Amino acid sequence: MTQSPPESALPKGFRFAATACGLKKTGALDLALISSDVPASAAAVFTQNLVVAAPVTLSKKNLRESKGRMRAVVVNAGNANCATGASGDTVALRTNEEAARRMALLPQELFVCSTGVIGVQLPIEKILRALPSLSRNRRPSARSFAELSLAICTTDTRPKTASASFKMAGKRIHLVGCAKGAGMIHPNMATTLAFVVTDAAISPSLLQRSLRDVTSRTFNSISVDGDTSTNDTLLVLANGAAGTPSISNGSKAHRQFAASLEEVCGSLAQQIVADGEGAQRVIEIEVRGARTESAARKIAETIATSPLVKTAFAGADPNWGRIFAAAGRSGVKFDPSLVEITMAGIKVLRKGQPLDFNERAASNRLLAEHVPIVVDLHAGKSRARYWTCDFTAEYVRVNASYRT
Repeated sequence: MTQSPPESALPKGFRFAATACGLKKTGALDLALISSDVPASAAAVFTQNLVVAAPVTLSKKNLRESKGRMRAVVVNAGNANCATGASGDTVALRTNEEAARRMALLPQELFVCSTGVIGVQLPIEKILRALPSLSRNRRPSARSFAELSLAICTTDTRPKTASASFKMAGKRIHLVGCAKGAGMIHPNMATTLAFVVTDAAISPSLLQRSLRDVTSRTFNSISVDGDTSTNDTLLVLANGAAGTPSISNGSKAHRQFAASLEEVCGSLAQQIVADGEGAQRVIEIEVRGARTESAARKIAETIATSPLVKTAFAGADPNWGRIFAAAGRSGVKFDPSLVEITMAGIKVLRKGQPLDFNERAASNRLLAEHVPIVVDLHAGKSRARYWTCDFTAEYVRVNASYRT
């Protein structure tokens, strides 16, 4: 289990809080706040699903109207507030307005996020009743951040947090993030919510550009079950409280910032895969030797989302034929007679022909918590990586009884 970042890893100028307002049947933490002491540059990527939750629509609107300068996030778990009609829009708006009022902010300075069951009305009275004490109890503490990361969980078995830092102008800049997600994970921007805060100074436009670039190699390169959520939201707030100059595009500081942001997002994304519903192991699929990065990515994604591949890994079966076949149906043109496949360090295919290997030894290696798969097309110099997990009977059990 990943430990929550210590106090020293938290960016300056942010406060966190969480409470149980009664949305989760267990009585667990289910409502949380993140706030910046000063206006922060904001960037976000949202679900591309055509069925979109009310809070996503509202958050997009607020981000646009604030011109990328935001102050806070209010998030609930246990109810997605999606496919809830006009009343769902009203609930999101009232949550937004009341949270803003309690923190003396403008409504357009807030993100509103929800996660949980689709198609169930969100009881606004529970949220409104909890917001006064929640806003009062915001703290710049590691404990409050840990409670936030726990409050956003639904079917997760554990919270997911990550941190990174780098030096600029003699001062240390910190980034810290948390995420939720275990099922309905196949991002097109997974169900995931992810929040990253940093005390770096950076313009909203450069932050947005950096986030989109990082997202393609992290949150958009994972899959648990191939289902894209209606509520997916990944956002970053950068408030400049570290006291460093503003990061400029293409500078050394920008490269350091982008690398740190990718470190945090990559860790969170892979923790989501590791906590996939019913998952026993993480499968890292690397496609090498492709003509283009997009071709490599398409093949890797096709392999990662194949139920036959994922069930083979559930049984530690070194069935390389399923991997080869998935690559072949990806829609990417390549020469099968040139392909090599390596499973957990054991080469099983060379020049499109099977190799003799010890099946028992290979099966034992596939029992590891992290299993690397390499598919080399020998067609070019581009590569891509994708992360998934095995597909077990426990996944079926969890999702067959999710609402009942």
